[in-house]
Amino acid sequence: MKMGKMAIEADRRWGDWHWQWRNRITTPEALATLAAVPKATLKKWQAVARHYPLSVTPYFLSLASLKDPLDPIIRQFVPDIRELHVATGKPDPLDEEGHMPVLGLIQRYPDRCLILATTLCAVYCRHCNRKRRWAKPEAVNVAPYFSSIVGYIKETPKIREVILSGGDPLVLPDEVLADMLRQLRAIKHVEVIRIGTRMPVVMPMRITEKLVRLLRGFRPLWVNTQFNHPREITPWSALACDRLVSAGIPVSNQSVLLKGINDDFSTMQALLTGLERISVRPYYLFQCDPVSGTEHFHVAVTRGKEIMKRIWASTSGLCLPRYVVDRPDTPGKWPLDG
Repeated sequence: MKMGKMAIEADRRWGDWHWQWRNRITTPEALATLAAVPKATLKKWQAVARHYPLSVTPYFLSLASLKDPLDPIIRQFVPDIRELHVATGKPDPLDEEGHMPVLGLIQRYPDRCLILATTLCAVYCRHCNRKRRWAKPEAVNVAPYFSSIVGYIKETPKIREVILSGGDPLVLPDEVLADMLRQLRAIKHVEVIRIGTRMPVVMPMRITEKLVRLLRGFRPLWVNTQFNHPREITPWSALACDRLVSAGIPVSNQSVLLKGINDDFSTMQALLTGLERISVRPYYLFQCDPVSGTEHFHVAVTRGKEIMKRIWASTSGLCLPRYVVDRPDTPGKWPLDG
């Protein structure tokens, strides 16, 4: 009877992003109950979660097949014991911490910078290149040091583009986000603002009409998101992207090439054509960064090139992303599709 009432309540509030946020699954025990996994599996999840937390929204969980440990959605958020088996890789392979002139701001390129607005995400993606920051409470709330960030940008006129990232900046309340955007837009040499968010994919209810009206007031503003599998393209995510695009906010996609998730031609083609169908530009296909404990997601570059060669030969040019790798020793994204 109790479960029945919970199900009815969840159904009624499914489209409320606050409900989705409050009801995230954040413990291995809760996830194990839903997935009915053996105790041995739970113990492995618990061991990983002590280092790298777990979080998944009810919505994103609903896209997964809980009975299949190799499901491409499951593998993106379920702790994997291989995350603790570090053979290669680094916690910060792009040396972001070494390019942080003030707390919370990364500047790897002369004309743009990235603000770590929060460490929180609706879903913690196991391949994330900032897993090192998940457990840093001082970086959860940007407010105490945002004035220093704004001051640095004001004093650096070469910066023409500012990227709000994290974590996911759209976990912040509308009023906090609006205040940050107002301060950035007031800087004369900041021409463009970008928001890096996975909300259209993992909690599309967050893209409310109110939020879109807010963002529209700060154009030119771009949204970059991350769809990794065609099953993530749903009526909910399509609506979220349509709201943004209809408000004059371009949406681009930055997929990560992930072993067992999208490293085959048919899956990648379905993803890219599906993005075109919902007016999302396939922007980059990233080689997975060599982050500690993500080796099980890595795909050989030769495999990536083979997939993209077939995509180029058979798919509309509007569907083609640049296949790139991000490296600390290059001035930009290094192309792998040449």
